[in-house]
Amino acid sequence: MSDREIPVGFIGLGAMGEPMALNLIRAGTPLVVWNRSREKCEKVARAGAKVAQGPEEVLALCATTIMMLVDGPAIDAILRRGEEGFARSVRGRLIVNMATTEPVYSKGLQRDILAAGGRYVEAPVSGSRKPAESGQLVAMLAGSPHDLEIVRQLLVPLCRSAIVCGAVPSALQMKLAVNLFLTAVVAGLAESVHFASSHKLDLSILVEVLDASPLASDVSRVKVEKMVSRDFSVQASIANVLSNVGLIVEAARKRGIASPILDTCHGLFRETNELGLGHDDMAAVIRAIERRTTTLQQ
Repeated sequence: MSDREIPVGFIGLGAMGEPMALNLIRAGTPLVVWNRSREKCEKVARAGAKVAQGPEEVLALCATTIMMLVDGPAIDAILRRGEEGFARSVRGRLIVNMATTEPVYSKGLQRDILAAGGRYVEAPVSGSRKPAESGQLVAMLAGSPHDLEIVRQLLVPLCRSAIVCGAVPSALQMKLAVNLFLTAVVAGLAESVHFASSHKLDLSILVEVLDASPLASDVSRVKVEKMVSRDFSVQASIANVLSNVGLIVEAARKRGIASPILDTCHGLFRETNELGLGHDDMAAVIRAIERRTTTLQQ
């Protein structure tokens, strides 16, 4: 069997995982998939993926399995970590963790997988559903050089860039640093739109000026349009962003470093979630800023 015929496993077909799996299939990668909600498998199955009956089947059939799951407990449950079946699940297998988890968790997972005779690569990505659909994600990689080369080649259809960060857990630490900047940018953009709106400025002109300025980016272009049009359909949800910001806060506290902008963003995304907007896009953080203004003016 040639390398092109050996199937790759993909577990976790959520907002990011589904388009990523589809891009792998379109690139000719034979895929075996599984998702807890069976209906999430239908689109990738129509595209040509084999749908496994359970995660055990994915791991049994595939030498390499990508895991795009929500958090550490979900990964542990899939791999049966801490149970008798864990070693059987990972022995002789390359496990690619693309979830954003605590760096200390990832380091412990690597230790356990290696001890069981498996291999492990961290591969968190920067980007939301739109760049996932267009194959424009940015991956941060950590692991052994041999395994990193395998994963880099595998991720070509998914990412415009895959950057080696060093040893585990450096990729996840890098992802947290990137996410800190991302949340600050979106929160700052929301405050800018709110400021302009409160001064009765033409928001279409604000969009034009921002787009022509040195501050323009893929993030600013997408998120400012969502804020101006009040389109909060999800690309990266408030709940997911809040969870990620919580990881960054925890990492900052453990290292004893100052994080004034991070702390402000944490508060804003927490307030947005408390407004019942957890399933809305992160651009909805503007709603928390608007609420603060309303409170000030009462």
